[in-house]
Amino acid sequence: MEPIFTNDAIVFGVLMSSLGFVFYTENLTSGFWPKFYKIVPGLFMAYFIPAIFTTFGVISPEWKTTNAAGEIVGNSSQLYYVASRFLLPAALVLMTLSIDLKAIFNLGSKALIMFFTGTVGVIIGGPLAILLISIFSPETVGGADFDAVWRGLSTLAGSWIGGGANQTAMLEIYKYNPAKYGGMVIVDIVVANVWMAILLIGIGKKDTINNWLKADTTAIEKLKEKVIHFTQKIKKTPTLSDYMIMLAIAFGTVGFGHFSAKYLSKFFTAFVGNIDSQTWRNIFSFLGSSFFWLISISTMIAILLSYTKAKNYEGAGASKLGSIFIYILVGTIGMKMDLNQALENPGLIAIGFVWMAIHAVLLIIVAKIIRAPYFFLAVGSQANVGGAASAPIVAQAFHPSLATVGVLLAVFGYAIGTVGAILCTILMELASKT
Repeated sequence: MEPIFTNDAIVFGVLMSSLGFVFYTENLTSGFWPKFYKIVPGLFMAYFIPAIFTTFGVISPEWKTTNAAGEIVGNSSQLYYVASRFLLPAALVLMTLSIDLKAIFNLGSKALIMFFTGTVGVIIGGPLAILLISIFSPETVGGADFDAVWRGLSTLAGSWIGGGANQTAMLEIYKYNPAKYGGMVIVDIVVANVWMAILLIGIGKKDTINNWLKADTTAIEKLKEKVIHFTQKIKKTPTLSDYMIMLAIAFGTVGFGHFSAKYLSKFFTAFVGNIDSQTWRNIFSFLGSSFFWLISISTMIAILLSYTKAKNYEGAGASKLGSIFIYILVGTIGMKMDLNQALENPGLIAIGFVWMAIHAVLLIIVAKIIRAPYFFLAVGSQANVGGAASAPIVAQAFHPSLATVGVLLAVFGYAIGTVGAILCTILMELASKT
C-alpha cells in the first residue's frame, strides 16, 4: 500500500526528526524520560520509531502504485541504499581511524568462539525448528519439488550466516520457487529485525547481564579506556577545516571503495564462474558481491590510516561524526520493519522465531560457560544474522572504538556463509522428510 510520504526528501526529514526527538529526550534530566531510557536504550528507539511509522503507513521502504496505463508498478525508497552504501562505509572509516589493532586482537579468543557459536546456532536451528513446527503444523514445513519449504529456508540460512550475496547463492543452488521467495524475505526481515531489537534492549542492561554471565570484561574496558585516554590527549575544538578534511578522508575512501569494488566484483564473478566445480563456485560466490568489497576495502584503508597522523582527527570528533552516519543507517533499517508483515504467514514466521530462539539459547549457554561478555554475544550474533550492515551498529553501541570488531567478524561471515548454509540445508532436508 502506498504510504503517506513517498518523497525521499520528506521521508529523510521524518527519520531525522525521529532521531532528534530521541536525542533530545535522552538528554533530559528530569521527568519521565530519564526513567524510560534507563530501561530502553536510545539506539533502540532510533530503530523502533521509524518501524512504527512504517507499520502505520506513514513511510515505507517499498510500495506499489498504478501508473497512467493502469499497470501496477513497484516503487522503493533509496534511503537505505544510500545509508548502507555511502554512510556506513564512511562511518567505518571515521570510527576506525583511531583503532589500536593490537588491542583489538588482545580481546582474545572469546569473540571468535561466540561468532562460531552463532554460526552453529543457525546451522542446527533450522532443522530443529522444522522438526518442532512439524509436530503442530506439518503442512507448514511441507511442499514438493521446488516448492519445498526447506529450499526456501536455505536462503534464510545464507542470509543469517553470511549476507545478501550468500542468500542469493542459496537461491541459485536450491532453485526455490521465485514466486514464493517473497515470503522468505518477509521472514528474514521480521525475525532478524526483532532479534536485533532485543539485542539493542539488552545493551541497556549489559552490566546486569555481564554479572549474571560472570563475564570478564577487562580486555574490553582496557580498550575503551585506551581510546578515551588517547582522545582526551589529542582533544581539540574542531574547526570547519577539520570537518571538511574528515569528510574528505571518509568519502574519498568510500569513493575509492566503490571504484575498486566495481572492478573486483566483476573480476571475481568471472574468475569464480570459470571454476569447474559447481560446489566451489557456490562457496566463493560472495567474492562477486560489490558490497563485500566496498566494506572490506573501506575498512582496510581505514586501518592503514590509523598508523598515520590521520588518527589524530579522533580528537576533533571523527568517531562522533561516524556515529551520526550510523544513527541515520539505524533509522533506515528501522523503516524496513513493518510489524503487520508478521501476520501475513504466521507458520513461516513461527519457524523463523523458533530458529532464532535456538540460535539465541546456544549463544547464552556458551557465553555462560566461557564467561563471555554480552558484547561478544551480541556482536557475534549480529555478525552472523545481520552482517556488515548491522554488526557495527551493535558494536558501536558499546563504544565507537569497538565498531571494527563487528566489521571484521561480519566480513568473516561472508566467507563461511555459503558453506554453513549448505550444511544447514542438508540437515533441513533430512528433517523435513522424517
